[in-house]
Amino acid sequence: MEREHIAARPEPSRVESLRAQIVALERRGLPTCPGTLPFGVDAIDRRLPGGGLMLGAVHEVQAAGPDTDTGALPTSFVAGILARHPGPVLWIGQERRVFGPGLMQAGLDPDRVVFVDAGRTVPLVAEEALRHPGIAGVVAELDGRLDSVASRRLQLAAEGSGVLGFLIRLSRRFDDPALNEPSAASTRWRVGPVPSPPALAHAPDMDGMPRPHWQLGLLRCRGSEGASWIVEGADAQGRLALASVLVDGPAVPARRRAGTR
Repeated sequence: MEREHIAARPEPSRVESLRAQIVALERRGLPTCPGTLPFGVDAIDRRLPGGGLMLGAVHEVQAAGPDTDTGALPTSFVAGILARHPGPVLWIGQERRVFGPGLMQAGLDPDRVVFVDAGRTVPLVAEEALRHPGIAGVVAELDGRLDSVASRRLQLAAEGSGVLGFLIRLSRRFDDPALNEPSAASTRWRVGPVPSPPALAHAPDMDGMPRPHWQLGLLRCRGSEGASWIVEGADAQGRLALASVLVDGPAVPARRRAGTR
């Protein structure tokens, strides 16, 4: 499967090349417009102003642990969201970290994605990409600190174009203070693993591939309060679901009590 790819170059050439790529994307892409993109999970959408994830805004996502252990979870979370938002996507990082089959597992076709190796200029390249309304989404993978000025410029670029933007914050430290510094992002999320049930509840020893379970935390949201959910990870259409253990929670203790009488 062929994928477009931009190699790292000196900064002026990188930005010029990106602009040419964006022009090509806009010709084949679907324009975005301000609004929200619901998760389709009532418990989550009710917590978000407008009933979904704000378009024309930047959203931060981080792992609930070191990138070496849990770094793939934010990627799956973001890929699942973009799978439900049609149009081309720019995925920008310092090096190629994204695994194509992993995107497909979360519902995002890699053929929709242009991967950009931006070296140390990730914020600059992401800002340029966010200014173009013909793109469905821009994902920027960032190591270390993001100063408040760069954060604000990214948010303003997204507001001006209506493009959905994501900052995947990477770190090898669980308690990296850079991940908790204030930013202009509309929301901030944290994704961590929790034990998943067997593929077949009635046959726990049978092999299978159940949907992974995540601890999904909304750490910050403009106009709302934070919250946390146990969810089933993105399926092949990019959809989340509340974990069945929570959906059935009130009934499970009752059945257990009835069985012990």
